[in-house]
Amino acid sequence: MPRMMSNRSDATVPGSAAWLGGCGALPFIALSCAAPFVSGPTKTIVMHALAGYGAVILSFLGGVHWGLAIAETRAPSREPVWIRLAVSVLPSLAAWIALLTPARAGSFVLAASVAAMLWVDMRATRLGDAPPWYPRLRLPLTGVVVVALLFGALA
Repeated sequence: MPRMMSNRSDATVPGSAAWLGGCGALPFIALSCAAPFVSGPTKTIVMHALAGYGAVILSFLGGVHWGLAIAETRAPSREPVWIRLAVSVLPSLAAWIALLTPARAGSFVLAASVAAMLWVDMRATRLGDAPPWYPRLRLPLTGVVVVALLFGALA
């Protein structure tokens, strides 16, 4: 049975998670904002940096689910552990594919994959596998990341 939210404070994002998440969004913002103002080899570097950072973060999002699946304090879930483990490796594969494509196309793959992981994260929270505050962290960060990746790709 999934864990139930015991009180409203369970949905409060820990300060360290909010601060680190916000700082993690800064490279997306900086690189996507730089993209329209650079050209030539510098534009290539900026786009590869944006795609590379997006791939790293997407892999990190998958790692969250690996951690949820193997945590010793894990409450019983309606979802078998092998499903969460399988889902946890898909973001790394999508990130790898994105890095094998031209940076613009890769940014679209990354944006779609980060958005898909938000759905996975919301589902994990509904099942009680992720903390109640996790969607409150992920929703705005996902918005920033997806917009930055799309903006960079279209710049």
